Amino acid sequence: MKKVLDKLPEGLRNTAFVRLFGLTKVPMIFWLRPTVIELSEEVTAIKIPLSRRSKNHLNSMYFGALACGADLAGGFAAMKKTMDKGKRVSLAFKDFHAEFLKRAEGDTVFTCKQGKEIDEFVDMVLASDERHNLPLKITATCPDVDDEPVAEFTITLSLKRKSKK
Repeated sequence: MKKVLDKLPEGLRNTAFVRLFGLTKVPMIFWLRPTVIELSEEVTAIKIPLSRRSKNHLNSMYFGALACGADLAGGFAAMKKTMDKGKRVSLAFKDFHAEFLKRAEGDTVFTCKQGKEIDEFVDMVLASDERHNLPLKITATCPDVDDEPVAEFTITLSLKRKSKK
């Protein structure tokens, strides 16, 4: 899989990885068609389009799709950082808190600005045999509508280094 992804242009590589992960591991991710807008040392931004696949009966984003976007914004950076280091971890979320501020009536961007903290956290996890937890804050906005947040999430990322077999 890595060989195929490495042949793609940089701008498409992360989105292709997320969608392939969804196709093979978590079908709901694939179904929602997320796009990686930014993956830098500091920021992870994931966009989920408002479409037939993601909207509710009010023509706003279904809260399950919002939860998926928050999951990706919080977990993708950690997953990518461990893969780049050639290591494997068990990744889960310990808890999930959401505050829905208003209806998401357009394509929604989920942003986590804790990239450096996640990097330090991954290093700590890889140096330990214990499971560790890190609370992450994710903000969801609909940039095509306005810049105000539509939801704010706090999710606790839980990682443990996988032992070699």
